[in-house]
Amino acid sequence: MLYVDGQFSETRSPDSSDVEHAISAATRAFREYSHWPAWRRAELLAKACAGLRARREELERLIVTEARKPIQYARAEVDRALTTFTFAEGEARRMAGEVVPLDAVPGSDGRLGVSLRVPRGPVAAITPFNFPLNLSAHKIAPALACGATLVHKPAPETPGVAMALARIIHDAGAPPGVLNVVSCTNEDAAPLVEDERLRVLSFTGSSAVGWALTARAGSKKVLLELGGNAAVILEPDADLPRAIPRLVAGAFAYAGQVCISVQRVYVADALYETFRARFVEATLRLAIVGDPWRADVMVGPLIRTRDADRVEQWIAEAVAGGARLCTGAKREGDFVWPTVLEGVPEGARLCREEVFGPVVMLERSRDLDDAIARVNDSPYGLQAGIYTHDTRKVMKAFHELQVGAVIHNDVPVYRADHMPYGGTKRSGIGREGVRYAIEEMTEPRLLVMG
Repeated sequence: MLYVDGQFSETRSPDSSDVEHAISAATRAFREYSHWPAWRRAELLAKACAGLRARREELERLIVTEARKPIQYARAEVDRALTTFTFAEGEARRMAGEVVPLDAVPGSDGRLGVSLRVPRGPVAAITPFNFPLNLSAHKIAPALACGATLVHKPAPETPGVAMALARIIHDAGAPPGVLNVVSCTNEDAAPLVEDERLRVLSFTGSSAVGWALTARAGSKKVLLELGGNAAVILEPDADLPRAIPRLVAGAFAYAGQVCISVQRVYVADALYETFRARFVEATLRLAIVGDPWRADVMVGPLIRTRDADRVEQWIAEAVAGGARLCTGAKREGDFVWPTVLEGVPEGARLCREEVFGPVVMLERSRDLDDAIARVNDSPYGLQAGIYTHDTRKVMKAFHELQVGAVIHNDVPVYRADHMPYGGTKRSGIGREGVRYAIEEMTEPRLLVMG
């Protein structure tokens, strides 16, 4: 499937020549689109919002079919994509610069600096399968808002969602070449990383792939939204009736195939036994496994058989190393049942890497210092949660946790689509959230008046 220079082909697999055509089209279109006034860019985004509303049921069906995402989360994803495009419409109208008083230094009397943000150039956008609509929106909408053109490579599992979004933007009035979609192989996509005509590379996916792409990106501005093994801290005053349902959803929704899915929970020692019993009971009651088309299903199949194989292997490895199984570890085809472990060895991959599956590990913590140290003992740093009513503890966690965001009295899977979202360490560089993505995709240009 491809959409290049305003033309659709939904039956042909793109090759390297199509990628070259897409880059050329985006480069050519940038010369015009980067000069569109703010009101025209905002109008294009408003019409795209209308298209999303009109085709929401089709988009929901595509997300369930291609991404194997439970319908309740597919519906939520369409809502979030609408929010993302709505914020982009507003940001297109608000983009501004600043006046620089150059006469603050001798010899610049009578001079005035005017700084505006301008798009860096065409954007290469590479997106994963797990949020095929909204993670695409987080790259496409900010680019359209600031005057950048794009070449988008969607995940091989979800080309239909990308093409549906492209058709919505096409029908909204985007000129040929402003958005191009190439659902090609990784080998054919190499120029998206290496071609200097594309001035921004925005990648969401695995840490291993993301950092490898950075080494090949040359002088591009690189934005990476990568993996994590997100943790939650529960202090002795944690509100368990509030926390436990959120933790179950945070760990097991969409079979844990979310980069900020709860993977590690550090529970104050005095609370641990009560929490473990209630959490396991809630997992068995709330984390319903089954057909993703059913409205009550939380846990559907993993996206590929090899991913179910990997999750099963990591669980077995942890148990062999001394971990205790509280519930789960059942496997049927591509389904892995919600699994809760405790006592996982610190060197096990379940502790060190991103499982990207329906698995969570529980551990006791002596105090807040111990919990913070163990959260930080990770190569990742995307988001973390802390449950407590003690403001001093919240601020301590905020200042000491090595993550992109600390979520108070909620799970790290929380994300509002206009907040600055991103991580530290192996979890990436740069920030998404429409206004913050626009800052990454633009650069200041200064006019000196004299």
